[in-house]
Amino acid sequence: MNPLRVGVVGAGRVGAVLAAALRSAGHQIVAVAGESDASRARIASLLPGVSVEKPTAVARACDLLLLTVPDDMLGNVVKTMTDAGAIRPGMYVAHTSGRHGLAILEPAAAIGAHVMAVHPAMTFSGTSVDLARLSGCVFGLTAATPADRAFAEALVNDLGGKPMWVPEEMRTLYHAGLAHGANHLVTLVTEAMEILSAAGATDPAGTLRPLLTAALDNALDHGDAALTGPIVRGDAGTVAAHLDDIRTNAPQTLASYVSMARATLDRAVSDGRLLPIRALKIKNLLDEADRAAVQPLPRPIHTWNQ
Repeated sequence: MNPLRVGVVGAGRVGAVLAAALRSAGHQIVAVAGESDASRARIASLLPGVSVEKPTAVARACDLLLLTVPDDMLGNVVKTMTDAGAIRPGMYVAHTSGRHGLAILEPAAAIGAHVMAVHPAMTFSGTSVDLARLSGCVFGLTAATPADRAFAEALVNDLGGKPMWVPEEMRTLYHAGLAHGANHLVTLVTEAMEILSAAGATDPAGTLRPLLTAALDNALDHGDAALTGPIVRGDAGTVAAHLDDIRTNAPQTLASYVSMARATLDRAVSDGRLLPIRALKIKNLLDEADRAAVQPLPRPIHTWNQ
């Protein structure tokens, strides 16, 4: 792709990293917009020398406008800049929202801008560590015309990523799959660390890391066949003991343990690995745990050794 003049509105974790990656690929980052102290710090670290401007000034200075603002702000940002004349016919406007597709960019498309959704399927720290992670990262793309599709693919190639086309009507479902996998994984792992801490582990993160790394790799490679543990084995006594000890020592994690145990139970039965009679015993235990549930205690705050 020929070098572009790129402007970024929203120098958050995603915007600052993508801008730094595009600059490394030979594009010119002409200006960025970011108001918070955290955004200014990211700009200074990842984009030294780049001018910090108001969103409308950023848009007027660039050929490619990257909108990396929160989902709920995106529609207002597009409309405001279009109404102000900052977004022009013929320029490229791309947002990085997973949820949204092209509809949110309609004000820009209506005046003749080339619009596209370019969402990196990755979680960002907002530091230089993320730059290496972009290599091989899948980007969920949505664009309307063959020319815009070619542009989006070339942009992703410059970022070191892999394009995946997502139909406009499937953007929310696509994003739900990513959020369910990544965000809920963080909750699950954090609660597992809380349980281990209650059991006396001095380094719960270190205890879990080898196990979770293997489990994640196996799940991605083999799906349900990677399931192990007491539910798949039908060990109702072990599940009962888990529930009792969790209720006593880490009650804030009980609801999610029960919910995930139900989902695991259903999958183990569906693929034939668990006999229905054994599944019924475990289901009854989970039902009883729901009935006996008390209001969870306040979540303890821990600092984990990473």
